[in-house]
Amino acid sequence: MITVTFLGAVRTVTGSMHLVETGDTRLLLDCGLFQGRRADARRINSEFPFPPSSIDAVLLSHAHLDHCGNLPTLVRQGFGGKILCTPATRDLAALILRDSAEIQHQDVNFANKARARQGQPPLQPLYTIDDAEQAIRRLRPVPYHQTFQVGPATGVFYDAGHILGSAVTVLTVEGRTIVFSGDLGRTAAPIIRDPEFPPAADLLIMEATYGDRRHEPFERGGRKLADVVRGTVRRGGTILIPAFAVGRTQDITYTLHRLQDGGKIPAVPTFVDSPMATDATAIFRQHPEVFDAETLARLSRGDPFGGRDIRYVRSVEESKELNARHDPFIVVATSGMCESGRILHHLRHHVGDPQSSLVFVAFQAADTLGRRLVDGVTPVRIFDESYEVRLQVHRIESYSAHADRDELVAWVGRMPRVGQICLVHGEEQQCMALARHLGRRGIKTIVPQRGQRVTV
Repeated sequence: MITVTFLGAVRTVTGSMHLVETGDTRLLLDCGLFQGRRADARRINSEFPFPPSSIDAVLLSHAHLDHCGNLPTLVRQGFGGKILCTPATRDLAALILRDSAEIQHQDVNFANKARARQGQPPLQPLYTIDDAEQAIRRLRPVPYHQTFQVGPATGVFYDAGHILGSAVTVLTVEGRTIVFSGDLGRTAAPIIRDPEFPPAADLLIMEATYGDRRHEPFERGGRKLADVVRGTVRRGGTILIPAFAVGRTQDITYTLHRLQDGGKIPAVPTFVDSPMATDATAIFRQHPEVFDAETLARLSRGDPFGGRDIRYVRSVEESKELNARHDPFIVVATSGMCESGRILHHLRHHVGDPQSSLVFVAFQAADTLGRRLVDGVTPVRIFDESYEVRLQVHRIESYSAHADRDELVAWVGRMPRVGQICLVHGEEQQCMALARHLGRRGIKTIVPQRGQRVTV
């Protein structure tokens, strides 16, 4: 008998984590960082609902923080097994975990200055850089389509087409097959290949981030971005683009490169203000084996992530200098949900400027600063201080790296057989909408609660 317990990214889109148990073997699908209300996040990320030492292995779908970001806490609390993932995910996860630990250290130090002025006790980071290094040493690369063994279970990774190295995990044990989609990408997305179709599944654990809607075409997103850039430059403002360092930043620089080359936007200075995004882009260049045909063709003609006016910023001093500029410019900075990192410093500087623009190109989870800004909330708190929001806020959903409702349904339809589906990694509304849609096609579909167990 196989049981799956849903422990993270359940009726929400952060903190992906699912426990698979068969016989004496316990496997964890992802170990992501939960992002949301500070108090809730601290509690959820620091307390596991199982002894970490009891886990035999972690199967990591991809390197986004909400899927890999809590691995250092797991290791620190006693996990001693392997973390299996694709080679590109190994490279990106190492980068992301180091950056996450460093950002936590920096943000806690910055916030503690304000807390000291208010007479509040200092905060401590969730984990340290040493904790991150301990987790990184446990990463073990397995190429796509190569079989691996974990206890009685046989596993294979298929290309999920979400970000570089993302995988659909297929586990077979006791004659039963579990498929975990991880985050599933879109058809005809830029840079990387389309998602692959796995074999028949007795249980499919599938994401539902956009389970209630269709995306705009990628090209329409490019036109909207060009409109925002042109309008903001005419006003003399600054364009802020919060973006995940892995995947979305490369999509945006790739698009800006194409728009500039095509004369659709002026030659405005553009800065990728993130050491991690800079290093992630270098890792992208090292893994052309996962690129689609168009990107490979562009690669043969030059750097598809660069351009005359795109500059990568590493140092804190260079980052601070950007906010002393008075000419129009674009800054792409992490984090994508405005929960940490350098984007907060740029927001603090520009949030009150009606000439500037804030462009969201990623999903904004509930209770994050990004979601409050998208919803028009003002004032907002940045580094524990209150700011009125006067800059123009735009939302472009075309760049989502997640499959939409129709793409998810089509992907399921290409599988030879699906016994039942459990929908995760989606807010409740999106999960329920997709469950109804799949149910009308005769597929047994449930939306589990946190902690719910399913037997396969």
